[in-house]
Amino acid sequence: MNNTGTAEVSRERLKPTWRAYLELCKPRVVLLMLITAIVGMFLAAPGMVDGRILIFGTLGIALGAGSAAAVNHLVDQRIDALMGRTEKRPLPTGQLSPVKASIFAFCLALLSMAILVIFVNRLTAILTLLTLMGYAGIYSICLKHTTPQNIVIGGISGAAPPLLGWTAVTGTLDPYSLLLVLIIFIWTPPHFWALAIHRFDDYKKAGVPMLPVTHGIEFTKLCIFLYTLLLLVVSVLPYVMGMSGILYFGAALVLGGIFVYQAWRLKIGEGKQHAMATFWYSIIYLFVLFIFLLIDHYVRVL
Repeated sequence: MNNTGTAEVSRERLKPTWRAYLELCKPRVVLLMLITAIVGMFLAAPGMVDGRILIFGTLGIALGAGSAAAVNHLVDQRIDALMGRTEKRPLPTGQLSPVKASIFAFCLALLSMAILVIFVNRLTAILTLLTLMGYAGIYSICLKHTTPQNIVIGGISGAAPPLLGWTAVTGTLDPYSLLLVLIIFIWTPPHFWALAIHRFDDYKKAGVPMLPVTHGIEFTKLCIFLYTLLLLVVSVLPYVMGMSGILYFGAALVLGGIFVYQAWRLKIGEGKQHAMATFWYSIIYLFVLFIFLLIDHYVRVL
């Protein structure tokens, strides 16, 4: 290929696209967060959720989460270039410049706040902003690079969506919504540590103090197992507190029991064996658990 052809390929590679901007928002992560936020909305409503709240609340929360994800890309662009899982992200590859990514993140945050304040309520807007700042600032800039407990402390931001969905409907804080936050808060460490075990070499190379890097893979496996036991207990609290019924209780026991089994397989396995199986099950677990919360709510209403 001649120099002209090489230059054209290079320019094409560097050309920003809508896919690059979409990738900045971590759409798969945001989708799972939105599912929990939407479930929070429906659990807060005695019947159906008002259409305006459902549409604009979901949109506002999604834009806020996308903004936080974009800031995370900006902060992590150096280490992303060193890791196989992230080296093809828009910033390390040059598809987007840091300036354009910064403007994009700011615009998403501004639009999120405007939508939530105008069409939903101020409390949801404030909590969404605090969540954005917690993930983009406290976790991404400070905790991730300084402590192996980064995902534990920073997990509160990722656990907030059901609370945001609840307040979008009611405009108030409710103890039941905090139970949903607690479930995701306890779920986050075993979910992410399983991935960190699988990507141990990447995190070690990039110098990120994830628990497997600082304390070893075997210790991390033990922590994952203990957290899944704790999660099993926490997940039945909605039933114990009268928030949900027997249908959810049964589902929580079965799903949690499988999670504990997956964590045990990981613990007794050699090295990284079963790490990704545990990671993928954790995603299925949270999705199905919240779906059963929703089904149980409307079965009881009917």
